[in-house]
Amino acid sequence: MKNILISILLVAFCSLHAQDFKSYQFYDKKGNEMPTEKVVHELAGYDIVFFGENHNSSINHWLQLKVTEALDQEKNGQLILGAEMFERDNQPQLNKYLNGIFDAKTLKDSARLWNNFATDYQPLVDFAKDKKLPFIATNVPRRYASQVSKEGLESLNKLPAKDKTYMARLPIKVTLETPGYPEMKKMMGDHTEEMKVMNFISAQAIKDATMAESILKNLQPGKTFIHYNGNYHSKEFGGIYWYLRQKNPNLKMAVISVFESDDPELKVPEKEYIPTDFNLVIPADMTKTY
Repeated sequence: MKNILISILLVAFCSLHAQDFKSYQFYDKKGNEMPTEKVVHELAGYDIVFFGENHNSSINHWLQLKVTEALDQEKNGQLILGAEMFERDNQPQLNKYLNGIFDAKTLKDSARLWNNFATDYQPLVDFAKDKKLPFIATNVPRRYASQVSKEGLESLNKLPAKDKTYMARLPIKVTLETPGYPEMKKMMGDHTEEMKVMNFISAQAIKDATMAESILKNLQPGKTFIHYNGNYHSKEFGGIYWYLRQKNPNLKMAVISVFESDDPELKVPEKEYIPTDFNLVIPADMTKTY
């Protein structure tokens, strides 16, 4: 009886010990697993890297930081950082923080930071500060995107010249040929007024086009620009990627897309999976930051 009990306990222990709790898995565009070291090594060969994210995913933000740290080592500091979460007109405040003129509280009081800045984006900014790397505020100020959503792109033409410096050069091409935009149109339904649909899509376009222009203006030969943005802004090679490709088709750009999965092995999802260059699969029940 004692031997049987010991055997049962050993089996139970071995089963528990063998349980593997995967927190993430990278795949290439063909569906092959990629170790993180290989991902970083390959990223170093690109001019621009888009690191898509789910804004409230803790593992997503942790990986952005760790991949950036590793990429900085791989590139010997030849790195430029930029993010959707910072708007062009807040670049002076961001620079003052990077240069040690502002502390964290002064930055918070003077710039429009996202509510999850302290937990999710400050580690990236602090890394840039410690390594003396540029960090570019790439996005259009939200007030202009809101204006486009209500009044259309044409309303931007009436703005003063200074205001226009905070957005991509006008006019901006908006087309349903851009991946992701037809999906936005579908989301609004067939009964929505056409003008409202196009204004909604144009508000997305002014963000994508502005971020693309910001990246292009700050590129430097031999350096990799890594850009952090919501997954929607670069998935399926749309959004920012699409606008950059229109400006310079010779740029070597990589997209890291993120997908959630209920599969404990984090295999490639069977549904709603359109891969890009590097594909990050994370647990759907991973801890959220908000």
